[in-house]
Amino acid sequence: MGTITILPETTKNPITLMGQRAGVCWGGNVEDPEKNYKRGMDCIISGHGRVMEYVNVEMIIAGYSARVEREWYTHIGGSPTRLQSSTRYINYAGRGFDYIIPPSIQNNKEALEKYQALMAHINEECRALQEDYGIPKEDVANGLPLGMTASIVDKRNLRSLTEMSHQRMCNRAYWEYRQLFGDIRKALSEYSEEWRWIADNLFMPKCDYFGYCSETRPCGKPVSGVPKMPRP
Repeated sequence: MGTITILPETTKNPITLMGQRAGVCWGGNVEDPEKNYKRGMDCIISGHGRVMEYVNVEMIIAGYSARVEREWYTHIGGSPTRLQSSTRYINYAGRGFDYIIPPSIQNNKEALEKYQALMAHINEECRALQEDYGIPKEDVANGLPLGMTASIVDKRNLRSLTEMSHQRMCNRAYWEYRQLFGDIRKALSEYSEEWRWIADNLFMPKCDYFGYCSETRPCGKPVSGVPKMPRP
């Protein structure tokens, strides 16, 4: 559905970097990459999450709905920042807009036809307001649907992403958000070997990570009762 582009400013070897930063305060040898890596792993296994905040992640998130991107913005820990496709400067009414089709609609032929007709109607009325009545596009944008796709440039740290995964990979999270985070997890795992370890061992629903479900209304997934703590 959407695409995740990991930007080159993203830390290539996050575990090594964490160990290097911790080593400064531990009086350790920060010139040896192997020692830095082992120290970084020790921080992760010991739950010393603050060093994760030194790991930079910058990416372009494109092709997801404005609705799910609004939910993405609720995760503000670690001072992340982002830019989003402008509804003031981009002429959506003139060029049209792409939009998300939920599986519940995609799998229902009659519902799909109505949904597509709804989107076409919104686009036509927005075009008419702008071209026939001279309404500024920044005002016409108030009629755009939350299902419209947009692009954002996002910057955050590993701690923010790890804690987000525990909530947003949960079966009770909105389906598009689960897909979005799964795409991010895959993109980062392909960025380097250290990211692959992180994706496999830190990015997971909270029931797997902590060994129990804290939701008032669980999804029914069996819970082991044993935390899936990371191991080197």
